[in-house]
Amino acid sequence: MSPDVLLQTPPTVAEPLNVSQPFTPEEFDEYVMRTYARYPITLERGAGCQVWDVDGREYLDFVAGIATCTLGHAHPVMVQAVTEQIQTLHHVSNLYYTAVQGELAKWLVEHSCADRAFFCNSGAEANEGAIKLARKYAHDVRGIADPVILTAHASFHGRTLATITATGQPKYQKGFSPLVPGFYYVPYNDITALEHAIAELDQNQPRVAAILLEALQGEGGVRPGDTAYFQRIRQICDEKDILLICDEVQVGMGRSGKLWGYENHGIEPDIFTSAKGLGGGIPIGAMLCKASCNVFQPGDHASTFGGNPFATAVALAVCKTLEQENILQNVQERGEQLRAGLNAIAQRYPDKVAEVRGWGLINGLELKADIDLTSAQVVQSAIAQGVLLVPAGPKVVRFVPPLIVSAAEIDQALQAVNAALASL
Repeated sequence: MSPDVLLQTPPTVAEPLNVSQPFTPEEFDEYVMRTYARYPITLERGAGCQVWDVDGREYLDFVAGIATCTLGHAHPVMVQAVTEQIQTLHHVSNLYYTAVQGELAKWLVEHSCADRAFFCNSGAEANEGAIKLARKYAHDVRGIADPVILTAHASFHGRTLATITATGQPKYQKGFSPLVPGFYYVPYNDITALEHAIAELDQNQPRVAAILLEALQGEGGVRPGDTAYFQRIRQICDEKDILLICDEVQVGMGRSGKLWGYENHGIEPDIFTSAKGLGGGIPIGAMLCKASCNVFQPGDHASTFGGNPFATAVALAVCKTLEQENILQNVQERGEQLRAGLNAIAQRYPDKVAEVRGWGLINGLELKADIDLTSAQVVQSAIAQGVLLVPAGPKVVRFVPPLIVSAAEIDQALQAVNAALASL
């Protein structure tokens, strides 16, 4: 099947919902906490890789809910899954079995290195679950009283207290002390620093319980991990009975061109987490692990909405569509096209662009550090060109379109970026 015809039934453009009155950004801010620096556009509907604002202006969406809308907007299989499930059973609590949760867990296990799945609502919750599982394993199996989890500088693992502590970026932690103890940061892709940290922490008695890493750092600037680094970490973990946790929240579910980011390094983690693209825009998260570290017992962890029939039905539809429509091939081909185009732009603007990097359909264009130009300015200029992009730090423009994006849409985005850089 040609990657450009993956959508056998194109999504239709939905009519706007009837609301009492349109909310201006100023009115919106009167009622909603200002925890986001929002762009001054109000979106109301989408189809495929396009979205429309309340004034009817069309945008090409290369944000995809920040690497979340796997199949774009209003995809027919998601519409069908949502419609059918809401008419039958949408929520009953994990006090009972539901077949669709089991089916989703089976699909994920059969398409990964994991043996068991725990469902929640978000990436932060999935990472919280992984942290708790690693600590319980350290206590129950290894007898560690004061376990430590190593994470990387420039990482991002969520916004809860534990996950912002795990996140190796002080800007996310400012104002929220005291942070959760038990985390230690090391430079990303620096195996010597990691080995020294383990030696220091374990010099009197074992303390390192787990190493939590992204196969590619998303919020940290779209920085791929070094394969030799990850393979050596896997060896260290095997030698010392340390758990290796991969945060697959942003890079997983096919975005790297493989189903899971860790596959790019030829390793298997003991635990990995998923969210974002798992539900294609419907909130769901998952923490998956191998049987060897599955130490949770009833009552150890829970989530009221986690894995409810509605969310799992949609996620299962997304998973099956990724497989049946060979979307990973599209991710690989469109990713190569995008990187080639961005590299051509970098050569055209050597005074502005420092580097292009990424995997599949998660790519970053890094601006020169010594110029007065930010990723936010490029994003704002691209919006004026009709393309939505998202920063990954002050100097990196991130490209994370839906995985169904076409060759023509890649070209459209490249033209917009070229025009944006020319205008700046």
